Amino acid sequence: YCLKFKLILFCDNRAMTHCIMQKKMFVHNTQPRHTYMNDSGATPLDLEARSHSEHAMALRLWLRLLSCSSMVERDVRSKLREEFATTLPRFDLMAQLERNPQGLKMKDLSQRLMVTGGNITTITDQLVTEGLVAREANAHDRRVIHIHLTAKGRKLFAKMATAHEKWIVEAFDGLTDAQHAQLYKLLGTLKASQLRA
Repeated sequence: YCLKFKLILFCDNRAMTHCIMQKKMFVHNTQPRHTYMNDSGATPLDLEARSHSEHAMALRLWLRLLSCSSMVERDVRSKLREEFATTLPRFDLMAQLERNPQGLKMKDLSQRLMVTGGNITTITDQLVTEGLVAREANAHDRRVIHIHLTAKGRKLFAKMATAHEKWIVEAFDGLTDAQHAQLYKLLGTLKASQLRA
């Protein structure tokens, strides 16, 4: 998988007191994701299984957010692979180019996707080979290369984006419109508090 979460939990005798998430990007990893099993070894458990009622509510909420995010992401990855024979990092890179039709430099793509330049180069090489993106030298400085979607890339991405939106809408089908708005507002408050921190 292209996105791997490593959750490091520090515990004392009474409760878990600190939690750190590290996000690490890869270009290709076909190994199966590790899952946590219940005592019988039959039912896979998600990240929320690491918490219990004695933990602080903030930590329990954090693990629930991670669990929900991981489940939706796993579903999207699977459907991208099955329906379009592509990966989430490739989709994300094409999404950035679709939003910037004038093209982006490799450095800009690396910063926007928060991955190394080497990963961006590998993905770009694949997409160039498939005729989905193209490299173009800057007219004023030939050393500066911009990456942009080709006509074929734009057509394919339009199909993927439509399907992706449908998948996300389906993932939130369990909530009412009012609950969507409430959750969106609450997460906005949380995001604002983190930006102030």
